[in-house]
Amino acid sequence: MSIDYKDYQLAKTSRQHEAIEWAIYYHYNTADTVNPRLFLIGDSICNGYQSAVRNELASDANVSFWAGSKCVTDPDYLRELDFHLDSYRYDFISFNNGLHSFLSDPEEYREAFGKVIRFIRAKCPEAKLVITTSTPCVAPEKTAVVCALNETAKRIAAENELEVLDLFAHMDPLDRAENWRDECHYHADAIQLQGRIIADFFRARFTGSGTVVQQGTETGPDGALA
Repeated sequence: MSIDYKDYQLAKTSRQHEAIEWAIYYHYNTADTVNPRLFLIGDSICNGYQSAVRNELASDANVSFWAGSKCVTDPDYLRELDFHLDSYRYDFISFNNGLHSFLSDPEEYREAFGKVIRFIRAKCPEAKLVITTSTPCVAPEKTAVVCALNETAKRIAAENELEVLDLFAHMDPLDRAENWRDECHYHADAIQLQGRIIADFFRARFTGSGTVVQQGTETGPDGALA
């Protein structure tokens, strides 16, 4: 049965585009269709830790990621997600959305988040879907908003009997001055920590062969990609 993303869109949304909309995605080791593949979905935080996750899992699994600025309430969100879900077979999916949702209507966010979850499960019924919480900010008032968004995500995860990878809980106790490089983003050591946390979470849920060979390319955007 064909799954149409349009059936999962909000009937109406007040979401406005940001001044800059962006997206980055990589699918590593695409020739390997035998070993497990983890798909990381998120924002700039995901773009930061994806390389660390890939390095941590290099001999056991392959990694794909799609990081972008769109809130789930954006009318184009599902169209872009649909493209990536159709691109490869995924064994595991880490889904995160929240830091670009500060100005979204909370009820629209709740409804859209649930619809996106149902869409992913319909498109990839054999993949293990995990909800990953958004990370804290430096300013307490912004972190409070993140907490509210995470609570929405956790409630929807519970309603759908999905596991939660609580990245927020791991990062929140850390010293802001030492680990954050701006309001939302992290220094290298904290990014490596996130990579280990995520890799360990998923490694505990599959049996890695330890024999995966990550193939590189000479045509990466910055030259050779090992």
